[in-house]
This record gives sequence, structure tokens and C-alpha cells, in this order.
Amino acid sequence: MRLILAGATGLVGRHVLARALAEPRVHRVVAPTRRPLPAHPKLDAPVVDFDHPPEDADWWHADTVICALGTTMKTAGSRAAFRRVDHDYPLTFARLAQRHGTPTYVLNSAMGADARSRVFYNRVKGELEAELRALGFTSLTLVRPGLIGGDRDERRLGETLATHVLRTLHPLLPTKWRINPAERIADALLAAALDAPAGVHVIGSDALA
Repeated sequence: MRLILAGATGLVGRHVLARALAEPRVHRVVAPTRRPLPAHPKLDAPVVDFDHPPEDADWWHADTVICALGTTMKTAGSRAAFRRVDHDYPLTFARLAQRHGTPTYVLNSAMGADARSRVFYNRVKGELEAELRALGFTSLTLVRPGLIGGDRDERRLGETLATHVLRTLHPLLPTKWRINPAERIADALLAAALDAPAGVHVIGSDALA
């Protein structure tokens, strides 16, 4: 299997990359990034400008795409910048991969994704999901974690506080509201890419706790 991974340097993406490189069924991982990645015999890591990706690169032709791209409003600095990372880039990757014959797309989305939501974050995620559905991939899986647990490169005060509260209340919370470890999310993303079930599938936060 040839797998394209978008977002290989993020919290979830790093776990997906490690698992994909160790997976015998994956023969090649293409991980376009803004900065070089450590070399690996199974890894191609082209450094690309995400605003102007190479449309005719032969590596767009693969068996599957896993997209783990994402940012926060604080990091992005504006709604427009957030939308560019969480909507435009994933959609561009989907269109280019599909144009080159890639049949499967797996997205790390978010709990509450809804194109009609009044919450900007949820609305952007929902709009992306709707546009991916319209592309007509043979297999499309939307993974919707809640609060993601793990060690990030950047410190997010709000998430740190929320994580502490949720860990304290863990035994009392419904499954869907519990912390979703980044490793579990990565496992779900890779499993969906390997199995590639036909049609559209949604994996909720309750399956990732």
C-alpha cells in the first residue's frame, strides 16, 4: 500500500507516521511537510508550500490519504488563517489525490462537526466533511475525536485545564465526553485507511476513549 499522510508533524500525525512506517502492509509513506523529516527507508517527505502544492507530482497517486492537518484559532491568528489550514488544505489534498486516482480518504475531523453550526470551529469542520462527501471517494472515513490527549509541541492552556478536569471526572463521564488519546485516534485513522470500507463512515469520540 502507498499512503499519503498530511499533517505528519502534528500530535496525531506523528503517531500515524510511526504506525504506518512500522506496518508491513504499508510499503511507502508520502508525507508532504513544510520542513524536512528524519529519513526512513519507507518514507518520502517532500517539502512543499501548502498554499501552492505541486499539482502534477506523481506521488499524488496512492491507495489512500490520511489527513491529520489542524490548528487552533490562537495559533492561526485569524478565522481566515484557521479556515485555510483546517478546511482549504485538507480539501486541496483530497481533490489532487482523487484526480490522480487515489480512492480512499480518511480525515481526522472533530466531535460536533456540523456545516450548520453557529460555532465557527464546528462549522468549518462540518463544511469540510460535506465537501469531501461530495467528491465521491470510494471510501471516506470521518474520525471525530473530542478532546485529544497527548504531549504537544505547543502548550495550550485551555486544553491543559480541560484535560485535568476530564481526567478527574473520567469515571463519571459518558464515553463520548472522555479524553481521546492521540494514539487511539491514530490507530483508528490507520485502520480505516488499511481496511478502506466502501462508502462513507463516521467514527465517533465514544469509540476513541
